Amino acid sequence: MDLFIQLFTSFIATSAFGVIFNAPKNTLIKCGLIGMGGWMIYYILNSYSENAVLATLAATIFIAVLSQQLAKFYKTPVIIFSVAGIIPLVPGGLAYDSMRNFVENDYNSALGLAAKVFMLAGTIAFGLVFSEVINQVIRKIGKSEVRN
Repeated sequence: MDLFIQLFTSFIATSAFGVIFNAPKNTLIKCGLIGMGGWMIYYILNSYSENAVLATLAATIFIAVLSQQLAKFYKTPVIIFSVAGIIPLVPGGLAYDSMRNFVENDYNSALGLAAKVFMLAGTIAFGLVFSEVINQVIRKIGKSEVRN
């Protein structure tokens, strides 16, 4: 039941951010599904491995690769799918807790949380860049199969 609630709320959050981001109406459900899929990967990997960085990397690569494929298929910009899909992975709650701890002069906790926020944000950026490499490999494989 918990997984269903996680999937439902991630779908709603991603779709709602697509509305805020002014994504075309016909892409909102697709954006929601991408975000939901990415969150499902994150949630499952984080539950089993308890490694948020690895789970974030896997989910980000999934979101970015799928976003690029859907953008090509539907002839829309990649950013419509990828930005909306990444939203559930953004460590906003941790960043808030880190700032709150700084304000409350609990610097040890604040620095630990801030380091985790920077690692997760860097992982999201790395995953988006790495997925471009994966898509170039997919394109080259597709072109070589067409030639043969």
